[in-house]
Amino acid sequence: MNHTASTNSFILSGAAAINPTITFEMAEPNPTVELVERVERLLLRYDELRRTNELLSLQVTALTSERDSLKSRLSAARARVDALLERLPEADSKTHS
Repeated sequence: MNHTASTNSFILSGAAAINPTITFEMAEPNPTVELVERVERLLLRYDELRRTNELLSLQVTALTSERDSLKSRLSAARARVDALLERLPEADSKTHS
């Protein structure tokens, strides 16, 4: 139980709502405070975007490596298929026999 807050006569009496300084600040926030909050949000967003960009860059690097490996394997497979095709007898020699 928060004993101080529950017995604070200033808060319970409603005097805080009557105080013009408190109501003025709540009605019109300080532009400097708003600017600081906005800059802080922008900095957080910047950090998020930077981290996301780093992760995406790592993915691009991994995918580029995988693509290059697959291209190399495809080229080797094509070479093997071409070598096998060359070993097959010519279609013309079969028809003439």
